Amino acid sequence: MKLVKNQNEKNLENKVSEEEAEQAFVKIIEYIGEDPSREGLQSTPKRLVKAFKEYFKGYHEDPKEILKKTFGDVEGYDDMVIQKNISVQSHCEHHMAPIIGVAHVAYIPNDRVVGLSKLARVVEVFSKRLQTQERLTMQIANNLMEALDAKGVAVSIDATHQCMTMRGIKKEQATTVTNYYLGKFKEDLSFQNRYLRFISK
Repeated sequence: MKLVKNQNEKNLENKVSEEEAEQAFVKIIEYIGEDPSREGLQSTPKRLVKAFKEYFKGYHEDPKEILKKTFGDVEGYDDMVIQKNISVQSHCEHHMAPIIGVAHVAYIPNDRVVGLSKLARVVEVFSKRLQTQERLTMQIANNLMEALDAKGVAVSIDATHQCMTMRGIKKEQATTVTNYYLGKFKEDLSFQNRYLRFISK
């Protein structure tokens, strides 16, 4: 997959090495009152650096590349395509706590369709960044609308925020739902209502 690096990312990479990141985690372990030299924690900084690469790999992936290949041999199909229950694992930008939930994505093709796995991969790219759920929902929708030249896009996310369930107000059962509609889904309530019925089944 093509790597996307803007100037800020290049500067950041030049400034922070893996060794420096590991030392930062050593400091955090000390800050919370633990001993980073004890047996169970000696490799934790290295493991955390590896984990953070996975958690935030979306910064180095281009969602437009994922959607580059489309298919026109669909015999004129022009109704909505819906993919439900795409798992979402992200991190909130305020406390870096996990956001866990599901996304539902729909689009109305304009002559061409995209491989079904690509919808889930776009959700993954934007999820693997520090996020707010509202921005995540909009980024997925705007990217699909633009890259696919779609007639309409709808995106819904239903997620639990551990910055709210494990700290602060500590409401363990609370979930957050966000929706974003573009094109026909925004202009024509009949499309929006059909979409909502399908994802609620």
